[in-house]
Amino acid sequence: MTITLPNQSVYLRDWETKDLNLYRDYNTGHHKWMDFDGPYYPKLTPSELENKLEKLQQKINNNDWSTPRKILVIAGSNDQLLGTVSWYWQSAETNWLSIGLALYNPEIWNKGYGFQALQVWCQYLFDQNKQLTRLDLRTWSGNKGMIRLGNKLRFIIEARFRNARIVDGKLYDSIGMGILRDEWQQKQLIITP
Repeated sequence: MTITLPNQSVYLRDWETKDLNLYRDYNTGHHKWMDFDGPYYPKLTPSELENKLEKLQQKINNNDWSTPRKILVIAGSNDQLLGTVSWYWQSAETNWLSIGLALYNPEIWNKGYGFQALQVWCQYLFDQNKQLTRLDLRTWSGNKGMIRLGNKLRFIIEARFRNARIVDGKLYDSIGMGILRDEWQQKQLIITP
């Protein structure tokens, strides 16, 4: 599966075998993206990473993807893995989910790729699940880029949990941003990268 919006330089697609080595590289050792993407959570151990890669390879081999997709690859004009978009439930009982984004190479940050990827992802999720009334974006106050991206997509800061995250021994706020389906539908007519 591949999804895109008109005039976008990135698109979202299912995993392919060629993505796995690059994904392994971006998750081995330390990379700048790890400083911003939930740095308060433990990173994958080598065995957890290999287990994840084996499961991804099985899904690729069997074309075994859920609908709606829970994670997709962000790819650019050369079809190379640039990052991923994902979602997880805040509350499945009330159709309340949170979205995530990781762009692995800092050379492509602040160039509109994250904006385009999340715009496509949000539209896809609202299209796939008519029961969704909202989408959340969770981050921390030290991730200024993600907060700017959320604002650019017209997400509203709805929650600030003060001093709830510790990064490098320093306290930061946990930030919850959200957008309602009707707000998304109205605002997408005026959003430009």
